[in-house]
Amino acid sequence: MAVMVLNKELADEILEGRNGFDRPNRREEVWDEVTYIMPEANVEHDDIAGFFYRAFWAVFGIDERNRIQFRVNLSDRTVGWKSNYRVPDTMVFLAGNPAKLCGTHYCGGPDVALEVLSPDDKSRGKLDFYALIGTREVIILDRDPWQLELYQLDQGEMKLAGTIEPGDGKKLSSRVGPIEYQLISSQPRPKVKIVHTKTGQEWVV
Repeated sequence: MAVMVLNKELADEILEGRNGFDRPNRREEVWDEVTYIMPEANVEHDDIAGFFYRAFWAVFGIDERNRIQFRVNLSDRTVGWKSNYRVPDTMVFLAGNPAKLCGTHYCGGPDVALEVLSPDDKSRGKLDFYALIGTREVIILDRDPWQLELYQLDQGEMKLAGTIEPGDGKKLSSRVGPIEYQLISSQPRPKVKIVHTKTGQEWVV
């Protein structure tokens, strides 16, 4: 159940950690000055996000000019960024990416951003923002039902390049680097497979 608190005093108390809401590690974003407290990531969520992080390091980390980040703040501004920011699970900034590293956040988008969905998640609602800041690709991994969606920046809009489901035999290829994504039927849950298309190296979780 989502709750929007329109009482400013109560909202301030909640966000400051009073009235029993003392959760310093909660997942929080601000969308155009509206605070969204995101669903907590469960163990499976973190396992998958960490898997992508490690695979991205294996593919892109060989070049020390590239940056692979885990849950850092992305904004469309250098000053006053806390009024508008998003936090993907994992992201890749390749050498030459124009995003500015501001210490607390990046102003501008990564080359790749990953969103692993949780119940009541609103990650698809971030796509316009990701396009606005110049993100080249967004991966959305939905776990109910399982599917992987690949979005790519096209003429200023984030457009769906393709969707794969477990066992459908389809593959999605990145435009950013030599990576291919698959979903494999398995129990107790489907598995995600990433392939380095130049070396043939594979990672599965």
